[in-house]
Order: sequence, then structure tokens, then C-alpha cells
Amino acid sequence: MSTISKVTVLGTGVLGAQIAFQTAYSGFDVSAYDIGEAALEQAQQRFAGLAATYAKDVPGSDSAKTDAALARIVTFTDLGAAVAEADLVIEAIPEVLELKQQTYQELATLAPARTIFATNSSTLLPSAIKDSTGRPDRFLALHLANQIWKFKTAEVMGTADTDPAVFDAVVAFAAAIGMVPIPVRKEKAGYVLNSLLVPLLNAAAELAAGGYADPHDVDKVWRIATGAPLGPFQIYDVIGLTTPHNILSHGDEHARQLAAWLKENYIDKGKLGIASGEGFYSYKSAN
Repeated sequence: MSTISKVTVLGTGVLGAQIAFQTAYSGFDVSAYDIGEAALEQAQQRFAGLAATYAKDVPGSDSAKTDAALARIVTFTDLGAAVAEADLVIEAIPEVLELKQQTYQELATLAPARTIFATNSSTLLPSAIKDSTGRPDRFLALHLANQIWKFKTAEVMGTADTDPAVFDAVVAFAAAIGMVPIPVRKEKAGYVLNSLLVPLLNAAAELAAGGYADPHDVDKVWRIATGAPLGPFQIYDVIGLTTPHNILSHGDEHARQLAAWLKENYIDKGKLGIASGEGFYSYKSAN
């Protein structure tokens, strides 16, 4: 298996930008792709914000290291150009199966035959996507958590078709960018992290949406009773409310009711979480 040195990240939203920056910070050349110049302008703002965060919060970091990371990131709106030299493509686009399938179908015709494809999907099984990739033996999931510099797990999960050498190469890559690789030996919706986290978040939303308890009080109970540093609604804000809403929208009737509650009371009011300055909590004074 060839060494991974050039990495393309598809999607420069909150987590895509973090993956791109962490990868560049770890010494890799990174191509960051998004669909338009407006998205890439936002990405540049995210990269600058991450540079400031790393310089402040990451032990051993300084402006020289973050400046070097920024210099390793090149942005593209041309997908073919973005993946032309990629050893690894990490896809971090919205959690919509049809969109991912369409993207991989296009990607399969543009990327070199050697390129490994990895989805950062938090809920979709890689087996639902693999046939669209044109290279199921070189495709798997690499799931990283939001606030990547702090929450350093990297869940690696293949399908029955994934070449073991590809799996091992991505595990090694995850370690090389400072993550703690978590090999998931069988396909599991939600992997390890979200198999534990999603039921907690859904239960919290049900309590608040049903009028049983205020979100802040739900968080207070969870922190006090378990010793956890964050409550579920604080975690919602870290993740951003859009992704949980999209996931719930594709669930059963009860899940769709929770999605509607999130949309009406928070998303439609611009309360998207930390990234927007307000979610279940206000962060505007910190901006």
C-alpha cells in the first residue's frame, strides 16, 4: 500500500474545514473542495479561526505552526483538479445518501485509480455508498468528531469488500494526523460513538420538546449525575443543529416530530449552535 501524502477533503463545512486543517497541521498537503466561491470564502474564515484556536488551545502550537498549516491548504471549486493527485479523498458533505452517491459517481471518473475514498458520514453505512464509488475495495468510512483538535477519535469502518491493506493504511493515516484510531470490525450504523451518543441526544430532545424539562435543566442533571463535562444540549451546540435535524428528518414519525421541533424553535431562528453564535445557549459574547 502506497504512503498517503496528498489528501483531498470534499466539503468545507464545520467538520470538513476541521479535517482539512488538522490534516495540514499534521504535515500533509491538502486540497479542500467545495461547490462555489462563496463556500470557499467561508472556508477561509473557518481556517483562520481554527488557526487562532490551535495557537491558543493546542499544546505546543504557535503561529508558525498554524501559518504553515494554512500554507499547505489549497482550495478548489473544480472537483477534477481537487482530486487529480490525491492519495486519499475524505468526503464530508451533507448526510444525504443520494447526494453522496452522486458525488462518488462523479469522483470515480476523476480520481486516480490508486486513490482511496473515505466517507466521514456519521450515520450512513459505507455499504450503502460503495457501489457508487467504482472501487469498493478502496472505499471505507473514516469518522471524526467535531472539535477534532480536542475529541481525537477516528473510527475506521470498512465493508466486506474493503481491502485489508486499505483499511490498515487509513488506520495509520488517522494516527499520523494525531487521532486515536478506533477500528470498527463490522459495519454498524452509528459506529461506536454515535451508537452511544444519538440515543442520548434523542432522549434529551424528547424531554425538551415534550415540555418535561428545560434544555438547561436536562444538561444540569446529566452533568451532575454522571460527571460528564457537557450535557446533551451543549453537545447539540458543538455538533451544530443542522446535522441532527437532517438525521431525524429521515427517521420515523416520532423522529420527524423532533426534527420539526428543532427547526421551528431553533434552526428557523438562526440558532444553529456554536458556529452561529447561538443554539440552546448563547455564545455571542465570546465571538
